[in-house]
Amino acid sequence: MSEITPDVVEAHGLSPEEYERVLRALGREPNLVELGIFSVMWSEHCSYKSSRLHLKKLPTEAPWVIQGPGENAGVIDIGDGQAAIFKMESHNHPSYIEPYQGAATGVGGILRDVFTMGARPVANLNALRFGRPDHPKMKHLVKGVVAGIGGYGNCVGVPTVGGETNFHKAYDGNILVNAMTVGVADTDKIFYCAATGIGNPIVYVGSKTGRDGIHGATMASADFGEDSEEKRPTVQVGDPFTEKLLIEACLELMSTDAIVAIQDMGAAGLTSSSVEMASKGGAGIRLDMNQVPCREEGMTPYEMMLSESQERMLMVLKPGKEPMAEAIFRKWELDFAVIGEVTDTGHMVLEFDGKVVCDIPLAPLADDAPEYDRPYVSKEEYRNWAGVEELKTLPESGDIAADLLKLVGGTDLASRRWIWEQYDSQVGGDTLQLSGGDAAVVRVHGTKKALAMSTDCTPRYCYADPYEGGKQAIAEAYRNISAVGGRPLAVTNCLNFANPQRPEIMAQFVGCLEGMGDACRALDFPIVSGNVSLYNESKATGGGSAILPTPAIGGVGLLDDSSAMATIAFKGEGDTVILIGDTAGHLGQSLWLRECHGREEGLAPPVDLTLERKHGEFVRKLVTDGRVSAVHDVSDGGILVAITEMAMANGIGARLTPSAQSSNLAAMLFGEDQGRYIVTTSEPEAVLEAARSIGIVAASIGTTGGSTVSGPGFSVPLSDLREASDAFFRNWMGN
Repeated sequence: MSEITPDVVEAHGLSPEEYERVLRALGREPNLVELGIFSVMWSEHCSYKSSRLHLKKLPTEAPWVIQGPGENAGVIDIGDGQAAIFKMESHNHPSYIEPYQGAATGVGGILRDVFTMGARPVANLNALRFGRPDHPKMKHLVKGVVAGIGGYGNCVGVPTVGGETNFHKAYDGNILVNAMTVGVADTDKIFYCAATGIGNPIVYVGSKTGRDGIHGATMASADFGEDSEEKRPTVQVGDPFTEKLLIEACLELMSTDAIVAIQDMGAAGLTSSSVEMASKGGAGIRLDMNQVPCREEGMTPYEMMLSESQERMLMVLKPGKEPMAEAIFRKWELDFAVIGEVTDTGHMVLEFDGKVVCDIPLAPLADDAPEYDRPYVSKEEYRNWAGVEELKTLPESGDIAADLLKLVGGTDLASRRWIWEQYDSQVGGDTLQLSGGDAAVVRVHGTKKALAMSTDCTPRYCYADPYEGGKQAIAEAYRNISAVGGRPLAVTNCLNFANPQRPEIMAQFVGCLEGMGDACRALDFPIVSGNVSLYNESKATGGGSAILPTPAIGGVGLLDDSSAMATIAFKGEGDTVILIGDTAGHLGQSLWLRECHGREEGLAPPVDLTLERKHGEFVRKLVTDGRVSAVHDVSDGGILVAITEMAMANGIGARLTPSAQSSNLAAMLFGEDQGRYIVTTSEPEAVLEAARSIGIVAASIGTTGGSTVSGPGFSVPLSDLREASDAFFRNWMGN
């Protein structure tokens, strides 16, 4: 067994102070197996040691919440004895090092989080951030990530139905790959991870354990140096066909009464799954490492415990159920092995070749992991550091048509068709609305209900004002679900930030969470699951490059009757275009200011949460009552971009005739004021009167029809807009 030196401790990502805690927990020096287990369980990725303090402040409860944070995924009641189970996870560092497998195994891992709880996965989504398209590595990264997401999701038979993709120089050295899965289960067949029942057998199922992914959790808890390529062995390798077998085998066993507890082997593999099961159940655990199915010769207990080989699960079964369970897993051609038992010792004990190679008290591993209150600067200090000031001069547009074409063809707004055409969005036959709209909509199989889901975040707002940016990320998810007619129910998140040991970065984290929490409370939109990904910065790009603060939000809502669903496409000529919400022409941090004037400046747009809720409820009623023919929320690019997207969706143009001429037409058309929607209707007076009657600002701003998008002093053919939108990916990818 290797000697534990300060260098060995440092290589395991533990600080000297943390190693002292290990010594106190054990009352002696650890061996290498024990050190490895402490290192992964106390890594940022597994313990949330820099974020736990602040995560506790988020609202997580509502009458429809069955399970909030703390399990594999969040669970909400969707009526009729059914539940939606969902979560979002990051696979950022692995995807930068090896984009195909990094993204693929990210999808595989989040699928396991959901079906572990008894749900059949019904939809995958993603939130992707890349660097500048002209960065020498970026085309390779985009191609690899998209192929990995499609390759895994398509093979496993779960539709990829939505997501978002953005580009910014801040992600040059550290891309973000966040994956989300939504599943459906019966409320009386939900499974949890707490191991109980002294003497109950612990079984290992799925694929064999190899040497891939060892120290993946530790690697994901540090920033990148110049040696990122050398970390390729820490990236796991996925097999979607095995995952499909694993889903079916687990769901078959779940239909019996054999399972006491179940946990997938995700980050830190066999270590985290066994520790979490035992600690949640207040029990101990004994594992015989000689029984672990291995695919490589001579694997040591250290390698077995830290491997992140994919498509593996750990279960506690009722005594006597092992033969039945084994028969099911053998039928699906998967490994099955009884590798240990639940004990009453409160310790994790590992045996190998007849000797005890690890004996750790479980409490310090799980409950007593380090928790840090990292220092952070004040809001005023942060604003000075970020250089954020109010816009002193408001530029005007010399050519609205040219600006619109530039925005629609730019990296943020250009068509993502090249991406989503690589994903099977229709497998399962329940996809009702997919990429390109405000929210994806998937029918709950065999019912008229549907789930609406969306991923959202505007990192440039979060950088300029973390609090307002955090509010806006939640509000936009709420808005997107409302726009299709869904009732927003709950949120999952993936909190992507740079180095929390820098007070300015920690201020971003704290500010974003404060804004998210206030928005969730105001909108009755609790957070039920999530993931934190820190240290997303790279020394490889020179000088230390931190990502923009990116708290990606995954929202889920419910349509009681999917036939009432709204879409963004104009439905015919002659409908009235109505803007819901007031327009002040906020250009700070707008896409128009950045893309057309090269200025990343100004304050983030403020979010009025009272109006967000009021407008969302109003739009949902319009959709449910069948009074609107199309709905779209107003976000990046403002009113004119929203209307253009609605026009391009069905090839029907629009003529804008705003009732009040702004002194700055560009601010009115491209400003990114929040809480607004565009709707079309054949009964404008009724819609406007309904808005007036409850104090909502609404105005008729044009009509649908023709083959152009036009307004005061400008007119752009839809054919030119569509060509601009399609050209970016087509030209960049060369097809």
